[in-house]
Amino acid sequence: CEGGEEPTPSPTPTPTPTCDTPATHTIAQVQGAGDNSPVAGQDVRVEGVVTGDFQANGQLSGFYLQSAAPDGDPATSEGLFVFSSAPVKTGDRVLVSGKAIEFNGLTEISPATAVDVCGSGSVRPTVLDLPLDRGVTFERYENMLVTFKDDLAASEIYNLGRFGEILLAEGGRLWQPTDREGVDAEKDSRRSILLDDGSGVQNPARLPYHSEGSETVRLGDEVEDLTGVLTYGFDVYRVEPTRPVVFEAENPRPAAPRKVGGDVRVASLNTLNWFTTLDSRGATTAAERDRQLAKLVSTILALDPDAAGLMEVERNADVALNALVEALNAKAGAGTYKGITHPNPGTDAIQTALIYKPAKLTPVGAARSSSDPIFNRPPLVQTFRKADRKGGQSFTILVNHFKSKGCTDADGPATGADADQGDGQSCYNAKRVKQAEAVLDLIDNLRLKNALVVGDINAYGEEDPIHAFERGGLTSLSKEFVPAKDRYSYVFEGLSGELDHVLADRKLAKRVTGATIWHINADEGRFMDYNTEFNPPYLYGPGPYRSSDHDPLLIGLDL
Repeated sequence: CEGGEEPTPSPTPTPTPTCDTPATHTIAQVQGAGDNSPVAGQDVRVEGVVTGDFQANGQLSGFYLQSAAPDGDPATSEGLFVFSSAPVKTGDRVLVSGKAIEFNGLTEISPATAVDVCGSGSVRPTVLDLPLDRGVTFERYENMLVTFKDDLAASEIYNLGRFGEILLAEGGRLWQPTDREGVDAEKDSRRSILLDDGSGVQNPARLPYHSEGSETVRLGDEVEDLTGVLTYGFDVYRVEPTRPVVFEAENPRPAAPRKVGGDVRVASLNTLNWFTTLDSRGATTAAERDRQLAKLVSTILALDPDAAGLMEVERNADVALNALVEALNAKAGAGTYKGITHPNPGTDAIQTALIYKPAKLTPVGAARSSSDPIFNRPPLVQTFRKADRKGGQSFTILVNHFKSKGCTDADGPATGADADQGDGQSCYNAKRVKQAEAVLDLIDNLRLKNALVVGDINAYGEEDPIHAFERGGLTSLSKEFVPAKDRYSYVFEGLSGELDHVLADRKLAKRVTGATIWHINADEGRFMDYNTEFNPPYLYGPGPYRSSDHDPLLIGLDL
């Protein structure tokens, strides 16, 4: 009627997409040739074939699809992740509508407003040959189905038990660049990839992967023809497998340390915070303490040393040391081992320690140490001779635990020369060099002959502290006797190297009959240690494997 308001027109409804609704973009157009999507934030519709369905409970809440008709540009990926619970299965040909986004570096469609299953199709995996060419990254393969041409070796299993992750590398494990000559860190970054388990579950009841004949995976074990979707998450490219993954046991557990010969055996081992005080640095409960002790006893008895330098023993007036000795003797026989009291154990919560067999060795004089303030864990120095008194040479062991590579301590962050210099040696390298020089001074000042320096030096094989020892006339016995492929005692962030060392002066070096590193710890996962909080119960055993995070060293002497 006249003067009335015009009626508001009804909005035209958006038609529900069907299989007849064409795609607005190719997957390659959504991905683009760079790290980020050129259409991020826009609504798109794409077509592809489902290559991986990870929608089950506890998985990734979506699926991967890939174009069956690539655009021919090697710089653009042909795959996308779709955040959706719409029912699909691998091999479905689907058209997907939704918003293109970058989610923590991953190009995906989220949310998907329509998923139409329109038939079936197939996509052949792209074959990847590592290392990638220089200048090429995994971005061009993001969300695509891939197969790795070469066998890939496990180089890190630190998060296998928690997140189901294994760092893999073509051509064998990855090495610390400062541990040995010839390490190409840039190339290593192009020959490695993370294997994930397609799950968001933390600390699953069972490990998602294992090696043939084993319930776990050791570093060095290999997988062949790894096939899955290459994706990105938590700042790293990773593979979500679409076929079963079983590793070949290329690095089986060594049942015993290699023979070292000689008439006196000396070991060095980091105990990984052997504490009798609960809920401190070591065990939280009495049950954990007993589990830890069982593993340490198994390790030491299998090494069968006549003397053993120990690191990370609780500094509590020898209570922890004596508990270890008592447990050893309960298995080996009364009086088999005896501890040496440290005359100056330092100010840290942990100290160096020493045990020996009275039937094989006799201490010569009292234990000594250093008062140099450069040490907060001073070395323990003890001279021994053979107990049979039938002549032979005496020798002196110096047990050490140098400053760690961490960049903070009780006094605050590392500064000046102790700050990280960007040379791969991390923080407090200057302090560790001074500690090495102080040990050399101690040898000179005490006029020690047949000196044997052992311990956790917290420096890799070609770092400045080791070079200081070598300039001072000491010989690395692992460099002398252990093949390069076996010369490691610790793994940090996927890189193997030797933090633990045994070095001899010129005279004693001539009496060394052999040296070995027993790989019972560094190649094993933390999920096998004494802790009970998250470790699957079926993986624990009282044997030596993963008794520490450092491998023990063993040498033979002909005295």
